[in-house]
Formats: sequence, C-alpha cells, structure tokens
Amino acid sequence: MNWKGVFPAVTTKFHADGTLDMDLFFKNIDFQLESGVHGIILGGTLGESSVLSQEEKIQLTSETVKYVDGKVPVILNIAEGATQDALFWAKKAEELGASGLMMLPPMRYSADAREVVTYFKTVANSTTLPIMIYNNPVDYKTLVTIDMFADLADCPNIQAIKESTRDISNVTRMINRFGDRYQLLCGVDTLAMEELLMGAVGWVAGLVCAFPKETVTIFNLVNEGKIEEAREIYRWFLPLLELDIHPKLVQYIKLAEQHCGVGSEYVRAPRLTLIGEERERIEAIITEGLAKRPKL
Repeated sequence: MNWKGVFPAVTTKFHADGTLDMDLFFKNIDFQLESGVHGIILGGTLGESSVLSQEEKIQLTSETVKYVDGKVPVILNIAEGATQDALFWAKKAEELGASGLMMLPPMRYSADAREVVTYFKTVANSTTLPIMIYNNPVDYKTLVTIDMFADLADCPNIQAIKESTRDISNVTRMINRFGDRYQLLCGVDTLAMEELLMGAVGWVAGLVCAFPKETVTIFNLVNEGKIEEAREIYRWFLPLLELDIHPKLVQYIKLAEQHCGVGSEYVRAPRLTLIGEERERIEAIITEGLAKRPKL
C-alpha cells in the first residue's frame, strides 16, 4: 500500500428524496481521478457515514471498487461503537475488494489507552488489509498518544496515521520517535502545506471534493521543492480550506461541490441544507474563491 499523495474523503451524493445518487457520485470520482488523486476514502465524516445504512455502505464500497478498477486504492473508513461491528466492516471491506481501512477509536464511549490499543489491535489482527489510524481528538475526543502508537507498532498492517491533532509539531514528534515506521498524512485542510513541509507524506483532504486539481498541484509542488509556487496557491485556497474545520463541513463542502458542477448540496437528516445569512456567507466565500481561482 502506497500511502503517499492526496486521498479525498469523498462525500456521499443523494437525490432530493434522500436516496443515493450514484451517477453524480461517479461524476465526482471521475473528476478526482482525472485530477491525479492517489486514493479514495469512503464513509468518513464527509461521507455522512453515521446516517448510511449497512446496505448503502456495502453498495458504495462494492460499486466504487468496481468503478475505480484498480486505478487508485479505495479505502473504507471504520467508525463504530462496538468492536464486533468494526470486525464486521474489516471483513466486509476485504470481501468487497477494498485496498485498506481508515479507523477511528471507538465511538460513543471514551475508551482509555488500554481499551483503544486493544480495539485497534483486535481489528488489525483480524484482517490482512493495511490500516490508517485517524487521530482526531478535537472532533472525536480520544487522543491516540505517541506511547499508544508505540504499543501498536508490532501490528505490521497498521501503517499510516491521519494526523488531525491540530498540532503541527506532532509530525516532528512522531518522526523523531518512530522514523519512517508510520506514514503520516495531514487530515486538516488548513494545516496541510505546513505538515507536508514538516515531513507528512500525504493529505487526507476535504475541499479536494470540489477543488481536486488545486489540491493535487499544491501537493506536487511541495514534493518538487517549489515552495513559493505552492504557497501562492495555498494562500488563495485558505479561505475555502477553512470550510473544512467547521461542524457543518459536510454542508459547506457539498455546497462548494455544487458550485463547481461536481456535486449537490443534498444532505441526509438530521443535517439540513443551508439557509439565510449562513448560506449567503458561505456562498460568498465560494464565489470569491472561484472568481480568483488561479491558473495552474
């Protein structure tokens, strides 16, 4: 598994009646692939995993694996409250042909360090799929500490970390402690260039759903050492990237996809589409970004 590159955490597309819109979903997947992304992540926060049925997750995974047809890895997110449910999805992902897993700590229960490590190890030992641990204590309240990653290091298929602690220096701490044992991917759009400069090898991105070419270009320029060129695009991008760090990131990013012609704003309840002043404010950010979009 090559964890290097840009991995969109793609949104799940719905019709107005709330049913899956697979045609629009694959239109966006085509846009991602044409722009040079390095993998696709299904069922994350942006994918509205918590409101998808088991059958819908299976359909999304199965059809995406077939559609992508090996061009890039397809990663399934596991965000479950029970270990037995996480084991189910690890097995199902392998059966459906997914290339790897992204895993959150147990949901809906504040597990301690021993419980979190046991949870991750139990799932890792049940599958041959490579795993990326999603470390996001800001949104999901459980910090996977460096000592916990030391305990996980004897699981060879735990290979990567989606670094979302909001602490850029944690990239350096992890590299100082583990060298290249773990592949580090930035999981916060507004810190991506900074973490890439400090040694992260990938970007699990959100605004990439609407702006894949710009996201991939920044990643490539940083890797080529063209820092000033990357910085110029990143500065234009930042007001849009800040849509990724709000509780309504799903609504905001889906609205951006709609404005770019590669998605719709339809979300599934309890989320609601934006109205009033909030909608006007977010649309103003999007339209200004589109008006000033750099030529690549």
